[in-house]
Amino acid sequence: MKMILFTVALWGLLWAVNGAHTLPWSECSIPTEKQALVDDLQDVMESSVTPSSFPNPSILIAMNLVGTQNAEAQKLLTKTIMSIDSTDLTVGQLALNIMALTSSCQDPGNRLSLLKRKMENWVSSSPQDPYSVFYGPSLGLLALCQKNQEGTLDLAVGFAKMLLANVSPFNVDTGALATLALTCVSNMIPEDLDDEYSEFFGHVLTNIVENLSRRIEDNGLIGGLYSTGLAMQALSVQPVEKWNCGKTIERVLKEIEQNQFANPMSIAQILPSLKGKTYLDVPRITCSIDQEVRQTLQRQPGSLWTSDSDITVTYTINNQLRGVELIFNETEVVSVRKGSFLLAVLEEAQRKNPKFKFESRMTSWGLYITSINNIHEVENHRTYWQFLSGKTPLDQGVGSYIPYNNEHITANFTQY
Repeated sequence: MKMILFTVALWGLLWAVNGAHTLPWSECSIPTEKQALVDDLQDVMESSVTPSSFPNPSILIAMNLVGTQNAEAQKLLTKTIMSIDSTDLTVGQLALNIMALTSSCQDPGNRLSLLKRKMENWVSSSPQDPYSVFYGPSLGLLALCQKNQEGTLDLAVGFAKMLLANVSPFNVDTGALATLALTCVSNMIPEDLDDEYSEFFGHVLTNIVENLSRRIEDNGLIGGLYSTGLAMQALSVQPVEKWNCGKTIERVLKEIEQNQFANPMSIAQILPSLKGKTYLDVPRITCSIDQEVRQTLQRQPGSLWTSDSDITVTYTINNQLRGVELIFNETEVVSVRKGSFLLAVLEEAQRKNPKFKFESRMTSWGLYITSINNIHEVENHRTYWQFLSGKTPLDQGVGSYIPYNNEHITANFTQY
C-alpha cells in the first residue's frame, strides 16, 4: 500500500465535505410525549457533577453533544478535566479527556502529542487477546482523527489489521467504538485519491458491523441494555437493514421509565443517541458564551428514594479457582434499608464478618470492587469479582444496583 501524506488542512477540508453517513433522525425520533423523560434523564446526569465527584469525561461529552442544561456543572467539569495530569492516563482515558475538552471548545494542548506517542507504541500482543483490548485504542484513533493529526491514517491501518486478526469473542462496546473511529478515518479518504484504502477500511467496517447486527436482540436492545447506546451510535453511521431504530428507542424508553439508567455513566452512554448525536459530532459542536441555559430542578436519581422499611439480603462470597489461595464459600445474611444500593450490603456484611472485607476503586462507571477477603483481581490472569443475583450476572455496579427483599447476591471470583 503506497504511502499518502495528509496535511492538516486537507484532513480538515475532507472532514467538512464528507462528514459521516448517518441514519435519518426521523427514524429514531423520540415521541413528543416521552421527551420530558429524556430531559429528566439528562438532569440526573448533570446533577451528578459536583466538586467531589469523579471527573468523568464521558459525561462532559454527552452534555456538550446534546446541549447542557446546567452551565455551572459544565464549567466545573471542564475545569476539573483540564487540571488532570495526563501523564499516567491510559490511551482510552487520554482520548476521552481530549474529546471532552474539544467538545467544550478547549485546546487539549500537549495531550494530543502524548496520545499520538501512546498510539504509536500500542500493539495487540496476540490474536487471542480479549477483543476489549481494542476499546481504548479505538477511542485513541477517534480522538486523533477528529483533531486531524498527521500520521493517523497509518495508525488506523495498523489498528485495523490487528483487529481483523483477532479471534476472541466479539465485544459490542469495543466494536461500536471501532466503527466510529474507522468511519472517521474512512470519511477522510476521497475515493479518487486511493481506492485501496477505501476498500480496506470498507472491508473492516463491514466485518465489525455484521458482528454488531448479530447482537441485535428481538426486543430492540443491542448486546444488552448498557451496550445499546454506543451500538446505536455505530449503526446510525453504518446502517444495516436488520436494525429497527424505532424499536430500540421504544425499548430504551421503557427501561428509562423503570429507572434502569440511574448510573450517570449509563446515561452518558445512551443520551447522545436519544438526541440524534454520535461521537463523530464532537468536532462540530459550537460553543457560545451567551448560550441559553434552561433552569432545571436538581434531583437525585429515583434509585435514591428510600422508605423506612428494611429488607433482608443473603450475600455469598465464593472463590473456587484452582491455583488461587484461600479457597472459600462464605455466606452472611444482612439487613439494610429498603432502596439501598448493593454497596450497603457489602458494608454491612464487612461489619459483621471480617472475611467479607472488600476493597474498591472509583471508575467512570462508579465504584468497582477489586478485592474481597484479600483476593485481588489480576488483569494478567484475567480474574475479577463478578456479582450475580441468583445465577444471573448483574449489569449494574455495587453503587447503582438496588437489591430486593430476600434476594441472594453472590460475589464470585471469576476468570474470563
